[in-house]
Amino acid sequence: MASAFAHAALGATLGKLLLPDRRHWPYWVAAGICAALPDVDSLGYRLGVPYDSLWGHRGLTHSLLAAALVAAVGTLLGRLAARPDQPPAAGRLALLLFLATASHGLLDALTTGGLGVAFFSPWHPERYFFPFRPIKVSPLSIRGFFGAKGLRVLASEAVWVGLPCLLLLLGQRWARPQQVTDPENQPRR
Repeated sequence: MASAFAHAALGATLGKLLLPDRRHWPYWVAAGICAALPDVDSLGYRLGVPYDSLWGHRGLTHSLLAAALVAAVGTLLGRLAARPDQPPAAGRLALLLFLATASHGLLDALTTGGLGVAFFSPWHPERYFFPFRPIKVSPLSIRGFFGAKGLRVLASEAVWVGLPCLLLLLGQRWARPQQVTDPENQPRR
C-alpha cells in the first residue's frame, strides 16, 4: 500500500483541482480523508481477517463500488453540512469524492508489494496490479514505518505522487486567469 500521506495528498490535490475556490477548502480535506479511508480494512489483520478475503486488505473497501458508496454518503453529508455560501454542485462534489476514494486503489496498484487490488469486488474478486509499479510498498504497522524503510517509501512517494500533485497544482495556478486589482484593492475585470 502507499502511505496515508500519499493517499491524502492525492485526494486533497483532486479537491483543489475540481473545486478550486478557496472557500471549498473543507472539501479538499474531505477528499484527502476519503482517499485514505479504504485502508480501514487493515484493522482486519488484528481481527484475524485473511488478507485475500473479500473483507481483507485491498479487498472490498478498495473497490470502485466502495468508492461510489463513499461518494454518495459523503455528498449527502457534505451538502447537509455546507454553509449557505459554500455548497458546490452535488455532481461535482460526488465526482470529487468518488475520484479521491478510487485513487486509493490506483496508487496501491502502483506499489511493489501485496496481493493487488480488488477493483471490481464483490462481483469479481480478482486482484490487480499495474504493469508499472514504481511506488515502494509502505509497511502496515506504524512502528515499521519509522526507520530506513519508511524513508524509502516517502522518497518514492515524493517522486511518484508528490511531484505530480505539485505539477498539477502549479499548472492549475498558471492556467487560471489572474484578476487585476486597482489601487483601492477592488477587483477589475
